[in-house]
Amino acid sequence: MPVDVEDFYRKYGPMVLRRCRKLLREEEKAKDAMQDVFVRILQNEKRLKKTYPSSLLYVTATNVCLNIIRKEKRNPQSADEELLSAIAGNDDPEKQALTLHFLDRLFNRGEQLTKTIAVLHYMDKLTLEETAEQVNMSVSGVRKRLRQLKKLGLSLKEV
Repeated sequence: MPVDVEDFYRKYGPMVLRRCRKLLREEEKAKDAMQDVFVRILQNEKRLKKTYPSSLLYVTATNVCLNIIRKEKRNPQSADEELLSAIAGNDDPEKQALTLHFLDRLFNRGEQLTKTIAVLHYMDKLTLEETAEQVNMSVSGVRKRLRQLKKLGLSLKEV
């Protein structure tokens, strides 16, 4: 039985908007992203099941926002300097550039799911159990992905 997207929108819309605001840090972009999340759900409503709708919407919102951030990064004229500064976490332009270069190299080599796991666990401060629940994986699977990401990061740092 297909999901009731209208019911999802009423019930989970505020949660999705909060998620988009947190990742995009701009109200208009967050609202647009929230709409994109529900458009994706609408496009796939016949294939989706009603189980764990909050997890589905949370992960979908994360992926939509990460795609927006990636797209903006490819279009430098629309890049948000405050977001880049927050990611780098440093006011020194040289250190910022090096950090962004490192993050680009790290995340361009990983899978989308691994990126989502990293954002949920490290940015959102979710526990391993909460992260596993959000991405529909086992805790050991999440732990393994984070370990692989750390190993890749350390190998890139040495280069």
